[in-house]
Amino acid sequence: MPELPEVQTTMLCLKDKIIGLVIKDVWSIYDSNFYKGKKNIKDRSYFKKFRREIKDKKIKKVEREGKYLQIILSDNLTILIHMKMTGHLLYGKYRKTTAKEKRERLEEWIAEEKGPLRDDPFNRFIRLVFFLSNKNCLALSDSRKFATVFLHPTKKLPREILQLGPNPLGKGFTFKNFVNKLPHLSKRPIKQVLLDQKVVCGIGNIYSDEILWKSNIHPRSTVALIPQSVLYDLYQSMKSILRKGINLKGDSFSDYRRPDGRKGSYHYHHKVYQKRGSICPLRGCRGIIKRTKIGGRSAYFCSRHQRLYSPKKLKQSLNIEETKQDDSASNRDI
Repeated sequence: MPELPEVQTTMLCLKDKIIGLVIKDVWSIYDSNFYKGKKNIKDRSYFKKFRREIKDKKIKKVEREGKYLQIILSDNLTILIHMKMTGHLLYGKYRKTTAKEKRERLEEWIAEEKGPLRDDPFNRFIRLVFFLSNKNCLALSDSRKFATVFLHPTKKLPREILQLGPNPLGKGFTFKNFVNKLPHLSKRPIKQVLLDQKVVCGIGNIYSDEILWKSNIHPRSTVALIPQSVLYDLYQSMKSILRKGINLKGDSFSDYRRPDGRKGSYHYHHKVYQKRGSICPLRGCRGIIKRTKIGGRSAYFCSRHQRLYSPKKLKQSLNIEETKQDDSASNRDI
């Protein structure tokens, strides 16, 4: 799933491409009985209204809130997009596939020019296309069809945005603000807390593992037992890891691609994520990267230098549990 660095990378790229353009039309193949009557373009009735509302509207801004991308239009309208597990936005020239191409590709649209937009198989699952006034398109590739897209008044933020915690790279996100959110989460594992979008927004499975590795904290550590000095290291690691992810144009370990169709490169710099069985890369550590599950999510960690802040009895039982899970778990992440 695209996390903060991937959505930020997409936003920065699109700001240079689509601001000032007009949406001339929009096409979508999304259609789901589950979404009937809901505010989502997967409901075909809602999509008709969505299409009518955004046609001939000018794109004024592109912004990010957590893992959400906002395309702000004229006439007090904003398109909200959450790319979910397999979605990513692409920008370029597209055309309808021929009958032969459709038989081969099973998709409706194809990029006109050769290159990653056309040749990378992860870019071929086009489910939504905005036709722009410069003859280019903004297309959403989404192999599993999980993405969320809907329209809301610009001046009235939807519940999805209002419920988000602070931006960990925002100027107002201080250490004090961070620790003030932790007391009511004191009994939870720190991994789950980092994934809670109401605490900080934008962090997912990949970056939470990398942040905890850099902070020397075991992902099962009980929040209330982590010293303030270690929490400060965690706070600083959040900022440095997320900035590094942005500088490297995101993580393309799985489906994510940049708007030009190319991969990001953060996945070449993983320290623990999907590294189960490897030797810890921390200088002088020599621990082994292990995998466990916390709240149904995979967590990768170093068995040696990432300290477990937990009551002694719980610590002993967790060590046994992790050994069993490490022996039996598959390499596939959840």
